[in-house]
Amino acid sequence: MSPLVVAALGDSITAGSPLWDPDPATRERIGKALDGRSQWPYWAARRQPELELRNCGVPGQRTDEIAARLEECASGAQVLVVQGGVNDVAQGRPEPVAENLRAMVRRGRELGLRVALVDLLPWNAGGPGTAETIRALNERIRELAAEEGVLLLPFHDTLADPQRPGAMREEWVADGDHPTVEGYRRLGELAFALPA
Repeated sequence: MSPLVVAALGDSITAGSPLWDPDPATRERIGKALDGRSQWPYWAARRQPELELRNCGVPGQRTDEIAARLEECASGAQVLVVQGGVNDVAQGRPEPVAENLRAMVRRGRELGLRVALVDLLPWNAGGPGTAETIRALNERIRELAAEEGVLLLPFHDTLADPQRPGAMREEWVADGDHPTVEGYRRLGELAFALPA
């Protein structure tokens, strides 16, 4: 039986930063010691070997930039996972996030794909006000998933520290921005599910 191809489209959280990058030259600089373990698609594929996860994460991209890569990433896939938004927040442009995500969800469905949407992770290094911005965006993303009838993957709550609202637990954050290997493992094994 052929594997089910899942296209994971997003930013550095999909790519696996800070310890993994889809670009071979960057990986060469980082080193190959982790062999992909610093990315949630790696752990999702280990948990469900019938899946072939295609990592289309590019660090630093906003949702409009991610959307421009959708068709190439999704070619030949049966499932599309859409993740992004924190770079929009970092660049002071959170307003278009929900509509850009909606457009990607709709385009994926037009292409005949099963689609899942990912909410934003807590951002420990985000600075004042970002926790509230992320909370509001995640509420909008939850509404969007319900309106569009797609699965929402709860990345935020999977790594959130209940003692420190707006932050990932210390053992699951690598650099203030991205998860550790253990954090990515939790996302791939606990938060990832296939959309119906």
